[in-house]
Amino acid sequence: MNIPLLDLKAQYATIKDEIDAAVADVFASQYFINGPKVAELEKAVAAYSQCAHACGVSSGSDALLIALMVEGIGAGDEVITTPYTFFATAGAIARVGATPVFVDIDPVTYNIDPEKIPAAITDRTRAIIPVHLYGQMADMTPILDLVKSVNLQRETKNKKPIHLIEDAAQAIGAEYKGHRAGSLGDYGCFSFFPSKNLGGAGDGGMVTCQDKDKAEKLQIFRSHGSRPKYFHKWIGGNFRLDALQAAVLRVKLNHLDAWTAKRQHNAARYNRLFAASGLEIAFTADVDWASYDRPQVVLPSAVQDRHIYNQYVIRVQNRDGLRAFLKDNGIGNEVYYPVSLHMQECFSYLGYGEGDLPQSEQAAQETVALPVYPELNDAMAEQVIEKVKAFLVEQKI
Repeated sequence: MNIPLLDLKAQYATIKDEIDAAVADVFASQYFINGPKVAELEKAVAAYSQCAHACGVSSGSDALLIALMVEGIGAGDEVITTPYTFFATAGAIARVGATPVFVDIDPVTYNIDPEKIPAAITDRTRAIIPVHLYGQMADMTPILDLVKSVNLQRETKNKKPIHLIEDAAQAIGAEYKGHRAGSLGDYGCFSFFPSKNLGGAGDGGMVTCQDKDKAEKLQIFRSHGSRPKYFHKWIGGNFRLDALQAAVLRVKLNHLDAWTAKRQHNAARYNRLFAASGLEIAFTADVDWASYDRPQVVLPSAVQDRHIYNQYVIRVQNRDGLRAFLKDNGIGNEVYYPVSLHMQECFSYLGYGEGDLPQSEQAAQETVALPVYPELNDAMAEQVIEKVKAFLVEQKI
């Protein structure tokens, strides 16, 4: 049987009546921009994410962009982030005119390595953007402590602070020491792209925060910086969330925890099947990453409180060969991400070279995501593992 990487039709079939009714309600109201549906979703996402405020925006990319814009970050400023992430993270930094500064990843979680951040901070650093990749939060305590310490020093010198912006595009509902993604930084940025755990019927995003003044400014900036109408103190953008998307997402939010539990179940089942496969396996937390000695398969480690498994990512040495084999056998898979951002052509002006950020570069060469969506059943999961094993045994990897 063919097994897709993600089956949104299967999801829709379970909530079709709810979705159709919500969409019909929006059409009946003819209220498509902002309005009560968006406000209702904002309130619900804020509560779900343990935040005081939330502002619906047009995409996860624009969520990052507006957070930087609200803080006036731009030309001459530096923003520290990870090179192992979707392009939008660094793209937003460059779009406001600031300079991305890349810090290598922790190979256990694929998130930014907190120990490497202090060396990257300069007087020009205005923000740090940790990415909660694949559904697991970054190690936030040392990052929070670092930002607090630096900002205390800057306050005594009357210098601008460093802002902490969480890229939580893949992590809604993930937790770190009891705190939800998006609740620990100055801002939390979420994506509702259709393939996300909470996905809309098109583009959409959300910015969360705890500060009332920041929340009000977000609302202003998403509508061209206008308040009152036609009066502009700031230059914002057209970052509004459609009411249709808000209505769809509000329905789906009610099901999110059940879907997350199924993803976690599927990840645990994969782990059991791999353990029983006879393959040489290890978890990322158990690998000696300073050496080049690898088992046949490296499985993801859930080291934080709540991993929501936006993706289930394994590592193999002949990743591209495995991908081709799985495709030929009808099994969906994907690489997130094949080129580390510091090696992208558009960022060549930053001066990075091959070998500068080795953990990120190696992950880009070895990782592949397997289907983990909630509707994946036992037979499907068994077939996925069977085909992975068949390739690795045949290739003697």
